[in-house]
Amino acid sequence: GAMAEERPLTIVTCTAPVNIAVIKYWGKRDNDLILPINSSLSVTLHQDQLKTTTTAAASRDFTKDRLWLNGEEVDVGQPRLQACLQEVRRLARKRRVGSSEDVAPLNLSYKVHIATENNFPTAAGLASSAAGYACLVSVLARLYGVEGELSEVARRGSGSACRSMLGGFVEWRRGERPDGKDSLAQQVAPETHWPELRVLVLVVSGEKKQVASTAGMQTSVDTSPLLKHRAEVVVPERLKLMMQHIREKDFEGFGQLTMKDSNQFHATCLDTFPPIFYLNDLSRHIIALAHRFNAHYGSTKVAYTFDAGPNAVIFMLADTVAEFVEVVRRSFPPATNGDQFVRGLPVGSAVLPEELLAAVVMEPVPGAVRYILHTKPGPGPQFVDDPSQHLLGADGLP
Repeated sequence: GAMAEERPLTIVTCTAPVNIAVIKYWGKRDNDLILPINSSLSVTLHQDQLKTTTTAAASRDFTKDRLWLNGEEVDVGQPRLQACLQEVRRLARKRRVGSSEDVAPLNLSYKVHIATENNFPTAAGLASSAAGYACLVSVLARLYGVEGELSEVARRGSGSACRSMLGGFVEWRRGERPDGKDSLAQQVAPETHWPELRVLVLVVSGEKKQVASTAGMQTSVDTSPLLKHRAEVVVPERLKLMMQHIREKDFEGFGQLTMKDSNQFHATCLDTFPPIFYLNDLSRHIIALAHRFNAHYGSTKVAYTFDAGPNAVIFMLADTVAEFVEVVRRSFPPATNGDQFVRGLPVGSAVLPEELLAAVVMEPVPGAVRYILHTKPGPGPQFVDDPSQHLLGADGLP
């Protein structure tokens, strides 16, 4: 219509969250479609602390699709990015064919410019690809007027991205079909379900990891008998249990199972040949600290989980946060950034009882933890209506 002619640029901005798996995804049965060998379950983290922001703009003046990541132009030809773009455009075409009225005013031949940025270090084991592709797919779908099941499209970008399409507690169902149509994300409970749950991310290093997840996973599938047993026998049982713990808000059960599943995921990495090590000495230090803390209380007060990197993600209830943060501060005294050591949600101060200190805080390792990020479960992708928040200007450039 006339409206589209007057406005040279159609622009949409969205933010999307990081998610942390408590029942891990490791291993694909189809590399092109990104279909997993087992179902997984994650907690979506709040975007006030961790998010990706993406702006997409379309115009008839654009000569080609372009992409900027954190201000730097990057190759738009990456296969997974192309898979998402093509899939959204295909859905838009399909929608148009089956519809009598003009659903989306956007011309499908227009090229798009996409700018995306993270407010956290990329490739540091903080599932940046999950937030990135969830954001990309959300923004493209809105741009092209596509609605409905989008977790399948996000999955084509990065497996764990399908879980970032929803808030709260999310299951990625393995699915049975070879075409992947049933390998989708489903919300188990919204972020409001368990308001006392808190998350601490102990950022130990912002460096890129040694073995990319994609490569590591494939080697594990090819060489680890433990991974096969895990996918076929262990995970289906754990998944049911984990959903029950979440529904009942049973932190004891949730915490224990989260730690066991993290440990088994890293055991499959060690069982891979040649072995993969995502945990380092510091990660093992943090694991021991959590177990000493729980042993001191005689119950599961904190629960760690580690993805394909050394950063620890630790779940606890709100009433444990101040004390555990103080335990971490004493165990890993901040080198310089004392003021910026704790970030995110406010943390109260705590005085540690002598017997807790004696039982839990062993040899301190100064400067080992760069900072602690305090966050909580949060919602899925959000659209940003404020034009000043767009990452692209009226010219379609950053």
